[in-house]
Amino acid sequence: MRITVWNEGVHEARQEPATIAHMYPNGIHGAIAEGLAEHFPDARIRTATLAEEEHGLSEEVLADTDVLLWWGHIAHGDVQDDVVDRVQRHVLGGMGLLVLHSGHFSKIFTRLLGTTCSLAWRNDGERELVWTVNPTHPIARGIDSPIDIPQQEMYGEFFDIPAVDDLIFISSFEGGEVFRSGVTFQRGQGRIFYFSPGDQEYPVYHHPQVRKVLANGVSWAAQPDVPRQPPEVSNPQRRAAPSA
Repeated sequence: MRITVWNEGVHEARQEPATIAHMYPNGIHGAIAEGLAEHFPDARIRTATLAEEEHGLSEEVLADTDVLLWWGHIAHGDVQDDVVDRVQRHVLGGMGLLVLHSGHFSKIFTRLLGTTCSLAWRNDGERELVWTVNPTHPIARGIDSPIDIPQQEMYGEFFDIPAVDDLIFISSFEGGEVFRSGVTFQRGQGRIFYFSPGDQEYPVYHHPQVRKVLANGVSWAAQPDVPRQPPEVSNPQRRAAPSA
């Protein structure tokens, strides 16, 4: 298994250092990678951030990635379009993609889905309960229902996404809102899983069940045997009708 965890890494540089350093001393990407390593001890897991050359997502890195995890929030517009083009091509060719929390507004997610991907939100540090609504799906295997997250940013409906392939999790919040917090899509040959819990102000990526969901998502999205080639469209010459 070859896994790349991408995080814009901007909050770690701008947010009150004591706050985020206490929760995520190795960055959000570091915490996600640590959680995946617990489930995939033999995997090759790398991390990449916005500040790196080509955002750490060169052609060589993506060609060597079975599943890419994407966390972004306040720097979506700073992601270079040519890098988005590259990631899209690899997803269409069969690379798995996990989009996390506010990555719903990332260039790659909105492009692949073709909608605004907007939603309702409110950050009051409320309790989130993540309910499994498709227990037979591989991503739900071994997951508690509900996952109890003591504090989290509220994401609520309406969530402007196209019809999903699989609805796996729905979250509820103290204010009464609900949200489709775990959904899948297929684009080209690539499998996409969106999972919303994981705001930068709360230690959600240390939660054992959240880590298990991400690991399950990686296992489901990985297709290492699929040739990394986007579907081709051809326009063959019309054959002449056979003579009588």
